[in-house]
Amino acid sequence: MTKQLTRSRDDKWLGGVCGGLADYTGIDATLIRIVTAVCILLGAGTLVVAYVVAWVLMPLAPPRPAPPIGSPTTSPGTPPPSA
Repeated sequence: MTKQLTRSRDDKWLGGVCGGLADYTGIDATLIRIVTAVCILLGAGTLVVAYVVAWVLMPLAPPRPAPPIGSPTTSPGTPPPSA
């Protein structure tokens, strides 16, 4: 299965672009957001345009399938219940 660059449905603040980049590269989304914010504040105004273009062009990630009925649901990042 090949990786596809998509906007994140779960890890998003604005459009899911940084979350999608984090999923694609394996880098923490917070680090990508910090680097993006610092670059924008330091005058890389074209990065704002690039973010908007990525927001428009990157497809939204497909929805995750719903868990089967009767299975315990957990929030992302929480360990499954002990058996």
